[in-house]
Amino acid sequence: MSKTYPPSDEQVKTAHVDAARYDAMYAASISDPEGFWAKQAQRLDWMKAPTEIKNVDFTLGQVGIEWFRDGTLNVAANCIDRHLEKRGNQTAII
Repeated sequence: MSKTYPPSDEQVKTAHVDAARYDAMYAASISDPEGFWAKQAQRLDWMKAPTEIKNVDFTLGQVGIEWFRDGTLNVAANCIDRHLEKRGNQTAII
């Protein structure tokens, strides 16, 4: 796939992450995936914060990939409840 769709000027102005920050985040996710995702996990409200970030097994016949397996989240609290105070009057797309 070689076709690209560049963002509009308005999208660029209102983006939460610019190209330089994206490149830095991507590099961090590749060079230190556990550290990168541990930092990203701090952006969520955990009922029980994870201590194990990544558990992977690529053994033939028993491939398994788990992220934050010992953590507990309340999806409704993270997707809706924590945003109500500032955005309660806006429509949520879930």
